[in-house]
Amino acid sequence: MGLLELRGTEAGLSAVLFQEENEGAVTPVGAVPECLREAVRQLQAYFGGELRTFDLAYDLRQGTDFQRRVWAALPGIGYGRTASYLDLARQLGDPKAVRAVGAANGQNPLAIVWPCHRVIGTSGQLTGYAGGLARKKWLLAFENPPAQGELF
Repeated sequence: MGLLELRGTEAGLSAVLFQEENEGAVTPVGAVPECLREAVRQLQAYFGGELRTFDLAYDLRQGTDFQRRVWAALPGIGYGRTASYLDLARQLGDPKAVRAVGAANGQNPLAIVWPCHRVIGTSGQLTGYAGGLARKKWLLAFENPPAQGELF
């Protein structure tokens, strides 16, 4: 998976971003807010197979109303499950908004925590992921390991 960069304030988590190995670790400036410590605990539990749903405080100031609606729908896609961009567009009441849902999904500031990796193409294909398709495939297999001999 590589390194994750967490950003936040005392009010809550504002970003979970993938970092490339050669970018190096980011050193916190000042005291580390408790919300970031909690995010680290929950991410460690998730990757340890002990957590399926995140329960964190958020401090988001970015995104349009539509993007925020899409992002708010992402945690509703259960662990080990997937939904299509069309499914999300329908859930939001506009089945013609598939591309807009995809664009909003690509701007999700909270990778993994708001599981945009669980959104796939209508025919089941893996499409687009800000962290790269290899990470998306890994996360989906981690949450729902394929049967022996089964591939994506």
